[in-house]
Amino acid sequence: MEIIGYIASIAIGIALGLIGGGGSILTVPVLVYLFGLDAVMATGYSLFIVGLTSAVGSVGYYRKGLIHVRTAIIFGIPSIAAVYATRAFIVPAIPDEVFAIGGLVMTKGLLLMLLFAVLMIAASYSMIRKDGKKVEDNAGEQKFNYPLILAEGGVVGVLTGLVGAGGGFLIIPALVVLSKLPMKMAVGTSLAIIAAKSLIGFSGELGSGNIDWKFLFTVSAFAIVGIFVGTALSKKIDGAKLKPAFGWFVLVMGIYIILKETVLK
Repeated sequence: MEIIGYIASIAIGIALGLIGGGGSILTVPVLVYLFGLDAVMATGYSLFIVGLTSAVGSVGYYRKGLIHVRTAIIFGIPSIAAVYATRAFIVPAIPDEVFAIGGLVMTKGLLLMLLFAVLMIAASYSMIRKDGKKVEDNAGEQKFNYPLILAEGGVVGVLTGLVGAGGGFLIIPALVVLSKLPMKMAVGTSLAIIAAKSLIGFSGELGSGNIDWKFLFTVSAFAIVGIFVGTALSKKIDGAKLKPAFGWFVLVMGIYIILKETVLK
């Protein structure tokens, strides 16, 4: 299972490099079902893996001038604050047994996995649906809807802190719609935001003192190999055409997690 886990870690990076997002949504299921981590630890470890992989992936975009630094800061500040606060204060405050209904006991781990599955289903919808109009590569005049950007940054930060996913499927549309960025620049800026908020959010875990750094760097290394492979493949394969197929896969995974954590336990 560990060998399969490392292969899946490469797939995480390939997805990020090939379609510009979505790969991080696989990280928690890989850590839980293939490496046998508990859900709470997996969401924390996922922040480090997603953050480091996104940081490496964003370098190429930065060199091409495809990261809008001002937008990254405006969106990133509330997001970073929210993800750090969530990991440092909210997650530890959730009781081990949240509530019980009949024979179903909603534990902390089960709650996080179900929330993650719902997020996967939402992410799959954004990948599967066809946009009514194509986003032009040439952006219009740069405009900022500050209240909405700050609000969405905070919401994405809380979700990232709870489930350990980067949230690129939420960030990219927000950057295109709220900041009028062209799609390629939105992808690069999103990677930079994800890298910063995930790694800073992970710092909220440092007080636990039982982090397996060797494991973290090993999985991250495989994911980084994957992002280079995915970036190379993106020059030959249209990632936009693969996005719906990947979305259906994420949808099936989300439904599977819900069934496995409830009915099939």
